[in-house]
Order: sequence, then C-alpha cells, then structure tokens
Amino acid sequence: MHAESEVVGNGLVQSVDRALTILELLAVGGELGVTEMAKTLDVHKSTVSRLVATLEEHGLVEQISDRGQYRLALGIVRLAGAARGRLDIVTECRQISRGLAARTGETVNVAILTDLETLYLDQVSSPSAVQIQNWLGKRNPVYATANGRVLLAWLPPTEIDQVIDRLVESNGAFERHTEQTVTDPGVLRGILASVRDRGYDVAVDELELGLTAIAAPIRGDAGTVIASLSVSGPSFRLNPDRLAEAIPALLAAAAEVSTRMGHHAFMSTD
Repeated sequence: MHAESEVVGNGLVQSVDRALTILELLAVGGELGVTEMAKTLDVHKSTVSRLVATLEEHGLVEQISDRGQYRLALGIVRLAGAARGRLDIVTECRQISRGLAARTGETVNVAILTDLETLYLDQVSSPSAVQIQNWLGKRNPVYATANGRVLLAWLPPTEIDQVIDRLVESNGAFERHTEQTVTDPGVLRGILASVRDRGYDVAVDELELGLTAIAAPIRGDAGTVIASLSVSGPSFRLNPDRLAEAIPALLAAAAEVSTRMGHHAFMSTD
C-alpha cells in the first residue's frame, strides 16, 4: 500500500512540475500549440492536452480559437506578483538577443536564479548549422554554468554562503558533469570573485563536453543582478579568438538591457 501511494505521489508531483513548465513556456513564448509544448516537455500530446485543460479550468490559460494555440489568461494576474519583472526582462531582451546572436553567430539565452538552479526564460537560436540544444524552460546547476555563476556572484556574501552550503549538503559534494566541472566550494568562491572583478564568466566543457558559454549580468533599478545574458556554442567554434570578439559584444548587450530595465549608472566591472 505504501509503495502504491508513493507511485501515485510521484505521478502527481510530475504532473504539477509539467503544468508549471507549461506556464513558464507560455510566459516566454506568448502563444504555443499543444504539439510545440509536447515536444519541449518530451511527452505525448494527450498529456499536454489534459494539463492545459486543467489550467484552463482554473483560468490560468486560454485557447485562441482561430489558431488552436494557448496563451496565458487573465487569471494568471492574481498569481503574477514578482513574476511581472521576469516577463519584462524577456520583452526587453528579445531584440537585443537577436542582434547579439546575429553578431556572434551563436545561441543567446536569458536566465534567472531559481533556488540552486538557473531557469532559462528565453533563447534566440544561432544561425549557424551546428547549434546547441534548446534550453528554453530548462534548469541547470548554478555552479557548472556561466549563467549560474554570474547570478551567484553578486548575491550578498551571506546568501552565497547559504547556496554553497546547501549545494554541499544536498549532494555531499558538487555533482561532476565532466572532468572540467567545478566540484570544490573553495574553487567556486574564487571563480565568483573573478566574475565580480571582470564582469562576466566563461565556462568551457563544464556542463557538457564540447559546450562553451559566456555570461554577463543584467541589472535592475537598484543595481542588483536580476538575470543573466549568455552566448553559447560548440567549444571548437567558440575558441579563444572568437571569445575575445564575443565578450565585448555580450557586455554591451547586457548593459543595454540593464538600461532598458531602468538601471543607468552602474558599471559592470565595479
């Protein structure tokens, strides 16, 4: 009986997780069909249909009758609160992200911090033939990604300590994804200090072999880091020379988004 309850409980948790992911995808994409959402979630279309039907019953999504797609409904407003700023980030980033992707020839992502992970709010795909995977709506560990370390670097010191302590407690040690993954808390603290000094981070082959990413902070009104902007692509293509060209473009783009978000006076290298 206990085992059966546990299976049911896990299924419910999985359904809730998928439903929340659908809301996140619609918040970023605006309007999506069942097929698109099913592909991103890697589930059958019938599963997504059941989930969006439930969300529709609660007034959180609505179907656009003439196109068969779904979008967030007015009922989401009562739950939005602090999420409003995240939607603004995506809106303000989109045009700049497209320009950055065209200039660098690589994929551009916008990410925020959620607990011990990064959540990818928006992605503009690279025009190049060889591309990285779709990160939209996905989560990655903060310690093994350029986005994550940028989001950690400017937290108050006590909050950085809390995150690192929780990472150690939850895993016993940082999980190693490749031979290059940072697994030592002391090394991570040193990297975060370097990120603050230079205003950006670089991660080469740390989350996946063959994947390189650079990230810079997006700041809000008070100068606090509210998101990160990144450029990522195959390591063979984002070699040191290409990185040297891409970093100034990334910093300029992140500064422009920060200005649009209402932050005008902060220099990223302070």
